[in-house]
Amino acid sequence: MKKRVVITGIGAVTCLGTGKRNFWEAIKEGKSGISLISRFDTSGYPTKIAGELRDFDPEQYIDKKEARRMDRYTQYAMAATKIAIEDSGINLEEIDRYRMGVIVGTGIGGIETLEQQKVTLMEKGPDRISPFLIPMMIANMAAGQIAIETGAKGVNETVLTACASSTNAVGDAFKIIQSGEADVMITGGSEAPITPLSFAGFCSLKAMSRSNDQPELASRPFDAKRDGFIMSEGGAILILEEYEHAMKRGAKIIAEMVGYGATADAHHITAPSPDGEGAARSMQQAIQCAGISLEDIGYINAHGTSTAMNDKAETIAIKSVFGEYAYKLAVSSTKSMLGHMMGASGAIEAIICALALQDSYIPPTMNYTTPDPDCDLDYIPNQGRKAEINYAMTNSFGFGGHNATLVLKKFE
Repeated sequence: MKKRVVITGIGAVTCLGTGKRNFWEAIKEGKSGISLISRFDTSGYPTKIAGELRDFDPEQYIDKKEARRMDRYTQYAMAATKIAIEDSGINLEEIDRYRMGVIVGTGIGGIETLEQQKVTLMEKGPDRISPFLIPMMIANMAAGQIAIETGAKGVNETVLTACASSTNAVGDAFKIIQSGEADVMITGGSEAPITPLSFAGFCSLKAMSRSNDQPELASRPFDAKRDGFIMSEGGAILILEEYEHAMKRGAKIIAEMVGYGATADAHHITAPSPDGEGAARSMQQAIQCAGISLEDIGYINAHGTSTAMNDKAETIAIKSVFGEYAYKLAVSSTKSMLGHMMGASGAIEAIICALALQDSYIPPTMNYTTPDPDCDLDYIPNQGRKAEINYAMTNSFGFGGHNATLVLKKFE
């Protein structure tokens, strides 16, 4: 018999705020975390805006010496983990840590460390390279460091499926608890891609918005005038727990995880399948896994990147799955406020779904001013709304044709 899986803790480290309460209030208020980049000189870049974490101090969460031996993406993951564990109220000394695991997603890993050390190599030679280059750079180190910090000795993995990474991570963690292999999973994603080389690469792809004059208005999912996504960074961690385990310790349950789907487009290295076929199958799998009907879904947190192809393809996919009911669904993209946290985006959007269910509030798609005939659903334009929803869905799609979907249920 499959075990029930619940969310008992949330950790958010984002450009909109740190911690569950600050982050959720900013989302509800429709605030923007997008601004001109301060971390490096963007004078030669066509895009000059991003969702930076400007006030993040790793030493609030990590020992100073240890923090210096972690790439920024690992620092974000560690901070989000500490916040999530505190939010969950779980006492790590009182649980079986052999039945506690970690699965974290990231799209790029420690690219900032790699870039900095390449400069050191070219300017000072190979004998000046840090012995911590490799353990700081490799993408699995956030999961490894979380396990070291918490003593989690169960499954420990890293998922890398581009912008679907943390959705797959959360889904995989859900399945592990559901099967009875673990009682507690620390899961989510982290990303720190706002670096000169990474940013230049995405600029070269012509995938990012160039609306530099009004950063807070640049991310415009589903709007006819959208011109690309906005890169963002941060960490998002959820504590998933087996239901009976959570109840036994008196945990405050935020929401229940009930469905997961994952598919491939097998179409193109960067472009989504224009008919949305892979995305549609991912949603169908998640609904089937949850054992619910299409009409049970009350809200979809869309991948909604603010790119021409993605938003159109996702709209097509939603309509192909839900038929006429698609027009009664609430669909929004919170990337309009947060930007795109890349490999961490799915986890932060799962957090948003959990809080939407708990708070009976659907967040808006900001900056929606010009309807697009190809995107004709209810995108909750510019103002969130109170609504009783029992099930919420979140989609993530990544370069390489990776599709992942989660379904969450209101806990009562």
